[in-house]
Amino acid sequence: MSERPEGYVGWIDRTAVRRAFDRAAARGGESFIAREIERRMAERLQYIKHSPARILEAGCGAGEGVAMLARRYPRADIVALDAAPGPLERALRARSFGARLRALAGGAGARYVRGDLAAAALQPGSCDMLWSNVALAWSADVAATVRGWGGALAPGGLAMFSTFGPDTLRELKAAFAGCDDAPHVHPFVDMHDIGDMLVAAGFGEPVIDMEAVTLTYAAPGLVLAELRAAGYANVRADRRRTLTGRGRWQRMIAAYAAQARDGRVSATFEVVYGHAWKAEPRASADGRAVVRFQSRPGARKRA
Repeated sequence: MSERPEGYVGWIDRTAVRRAFDRAAARGGESFIAREIERRMAERLQYIKHSPARILEAGCGAGEGVAMLARRYPRADIVALDAAPGPLERALRARSFGARLRALAGGAGARYVRGDLAAAALQPGSCDMLWSNVALAWSADVAATVRGWGGALAPGGLAMFSTFGPDTLRELKAAFAGCDDAPHVHPFVDMHDIGDMLVAAGFGEPVIDMEAVTLTYAAPGLVLAELRAAGYANVRADRRRTLTGRGRWQRMIAAYAAQARDGRVSATFEVVYGHAWKAEPRASADGRAVVRFQSRPGARKRA
């Protein structure tokens, strides 16, 4: 399989994704980088004027983002969607007492739904906002997922998301490259391709930007342990299905350690942020063109 599959379709093993995140949820693990990205995304909301009545969180994990969304939009109905049952079960168990109090006081609650990101079990056009924190990185069909987002949003609805770009975990990729020809790191989606997918899905003028976030660790093993704890396993469809082997693994660790600077190794994440508004449809459901007329100020009506 090439490093950049056509349309980014079929390069992710859906079953392996669910299994990895189920294991992480059972161990109580979470992702530091995902929480940090979520915090930075939330800061961007202060510059966007929007009052959604219904929010879809696509890829809710264990529900960490639900609490933030509920605080910011206390009257909004939140639908939290995820494909992995383990994180959803953990989210249901961890629903806070404060969330119950908000519901009793008249605030809308959160509903947890299991489903694929590309086929949300929601009425088309039923949401005013979509929020997705790094979930797109684990989609088996990125374009279909983006189309699903567009289908769930009403015209004028906001999609706000983050994901990982191709330069993510470049240090780990380089460490494996010298001792193994099997794929170990995902070819994450390029931000320009995501922009094209959004436009094709009916979003108008998407805004996408990127930043590199680099974490440092005392040893390569700590990088790998944190990735496993977060559920960030190698779930490529073309991954090696047998054990890596002790010798090969030790060579990779040595190659990673050789990259150290000032006694610490790095793990870089290319973080892609985006937001876009769902455009008004240009055609009706039966294919007829939609033409809108806007009256001019001061125009006289015909009797």
